[in-house]
Amino acid sequence: SERVKSLFNVESGANFDLDADLPIDDKDWSIGVVVGPSGSGKSSIGKALWKGKALYKPEWEKRVPIIDSITPNGDFNTVTSALASVGLGSVPAWLRPYEVLSNGEQFRADLAKVICERPEQVVIDEFSSVVDRQIATIGAGAFQKAYRRTGGQAVLLTCHYDVLEWLEPDWVYDTATGEFLRGCLWRRPKIEMQIHQTNWQFWPTFEPHHYLKLPHMIAATNYVATVNGELVAHVAFSTRPGLVEARACRLVVMPEWQGAGVGLKFLNAICEMWRQGKNRYDKPMPTLFHTSHPGLCAVLRRHPKWTQVSANLYGGSKRKSRLSISASTKKKTGKQINSAGFGGHFRAVQGFRYIGDGGVE
Repeated sequence: SERVKSLFNVESGANFDLDADLPIDDKDWSIGVVVGPSGSGKSSIGKALWKGKALYKPEWEKRVPIIDSITPNGDFNTVTSALASVGLGSVPAWLRPYEVLSNGEQFRADLAKVICERPEQVVIDEFSSVVDRQIATIGAGAFQKAYRRTGGQAVLLTCHYDVLEWLEPDWVYDTATGEFLRGCLWRRPKIEMQIHQTNWQFWPTFEPHHYLKLPHMIAATNYVATVNGELVAHVAFSTRPGLVEARACRLVVMPEWQGAGVGLKFLNAICEMWRQGKNRYDKPMPTLFHTSHPGLCAVLRRHPKWTQVSANLYGGSKRKSRLSISASTKKKTGKQINSAGFGGHFRAVQGFRYIGDGGVE
């Protein structure tokens, strides 16, 4: 160190002076951001806020799935809702320990932990610093919506200016300029989504992110959503016998877009198309949608364009399914087959019907 001091005429690297006035003592705000380049004093400000007691340091159990570790004694619905609200809606990811998650998944898991723990005051350092900017911006938008519902106050420290519009903060302090801004100055950018009718050709891209492994739906019409040419979401539609109703299945939103709200808007748009008869049958049909995803169930249950029509704890009779398939095959081909059948699973499934703006059934 003495050689460095003599070469560069520097006596010490331990001295750092920062004078920042943040008028944030009131309770009339939810999210504030301290932004600026590295080494400009963001962490020092964070340590000074609320006497240094609010700096967030998440603790995760090793080799324990995050669904069990996020809040060990927490309510299951609260935990899954928090994970979904910050865009970590991938069920396989819930079953992985924190240490094996990707950087993007860890980023969202930490945010979900904050939502579950609901601290009155929290400071999060290095916000979005180690993740892809697409995940950072979408994750920031998802977090701010979920955190505001907790009623707490969060200060986020970041060197990235691209998250400001997505966070829609109540105030921002820029350490590079010393400027403090407060008010509704930032608005989330609009997401322009295009919908394309297709077939199963894009399903291999989405399939790894779906929580079930099933064969293709028979006579399905597939749809994908894109943003600036990038694949964002997928869903498949088929019909019930007699063309009395459509069935929507295989809804998947790519991980980097989860939490942006595109999935439900995508599904609603296609359901509305089918309700108006804009399908290959030129026939108006309501849409039935089944899911086991607790976060999606909660969203559909409170959405005015959907009504819940069923809730089953387990699948139907496997024996009945086997006999039905065998009888149908024998009638069509004259051959007797031994089918395994479907059903008998212990997977809670909830059913919803899209009713659009027509009111409650």
